[in-house]
Amino acid sequence: MEDQAEKLRELMRKRSENSASTAEKVQPVKTWEQKKTRVITISSGKGGVGKTNVSVNMAIAYARLGKKVVVMDADLGLANVNVMLGLVPKYNLYHVMRKQKTMKEILEETEYGISIVAGASGLSKIANLTEDERENFINELTTLANVDIIIIDTSAGVSKNVLDFIVAANDAIIITTPEPTAITDAYGITKIIATEMVNKAGLGIGLKLVVNRVKSAEEAKKVAERMISIAGQFLNLKIEYLGFIYDDSVVSQAVLRTKPFTVIDPKSKASLCVQHLVERMDKTEVRHESGGFAVMMKRFFNRT
Repeated sequence: MEDQAEKLRELMRKRSENSASTAEKVQPVKTWEQKKTRVITISSGKGGVGKTNVSVNMAIAYARLGKKVVVMDADLGLANVNVMLGLVPKYNLYHVMRKQKTMKEILEETEYGISIVAGASGLSKIANLTEDERENFINELTTLANVDIIIIDTSAGVSKNVLDFIVAANDAIIITTPEPTAITDAYGITKIIATEMVNKAGLGIGLKLVVNRVKSAEEAKKVAERMISIAGQFLNLKIEYLGFIYDDSVVSQAVLRTKPFTVIDPKSKASLCVQHLVERMDKTEVRHESGGFAVMMKRFFNRT
């Protein structure tokens, strides 16, 4: 595996070559690559580990690679993707569920080259929809399939909705931090994924791990090796170490300013880490072919 720390050091050396005037600009997207939609879920065992921050900033990094990206807020309790971007959407997924709005009408364009689908606590009531409402909702969701990347920011923890989004996606990323409670909870969600999804759904799951808020590459490596070893030994589950994100003061500044940290300072240590994660992801194949986004969404709602 490419040494992320070495790659980041190389990127940091190039910081001086970039004008400070680009600090709050996102490079314009020139062309969209014609590829199948890649659906990525980003989850965590517990809240407060930076899951939504990673989702939003990975989306922006993908956009800088020339991808057409949508972030779907699937956090049923604390939907806050829009908060990270300083947006107050008028409509959300609940309005689509109730056939009050179309997906196109609630899709929120941003100044950062990405679009978002605002979440709603009402999504947890999907089981109560009529057959007609459910079919309409699936059809509306599948209109997102004309983009390159869909990043689904799930709720923290191991609810049924989280598991269903993971099984429906092409790639599943688990976020943790070096804190013992975060590692324990990350292992907890991994264990449930292994038992519920592999055993019952019969799917081979290839999870990816990102260690957030680390002080060094060595610290991240120790956390990852521990998770990978335990999962392999006790769950017979392979986890890929995707990389890490440094603990960086720009992140907290960005939260206070309600702007993504990759926009406030694209050459900060945290931003370069996210750039590296996305570049690695972009070079990997999807974990399974599932017949496209429409089939994946139908599988999700048929399991609900």
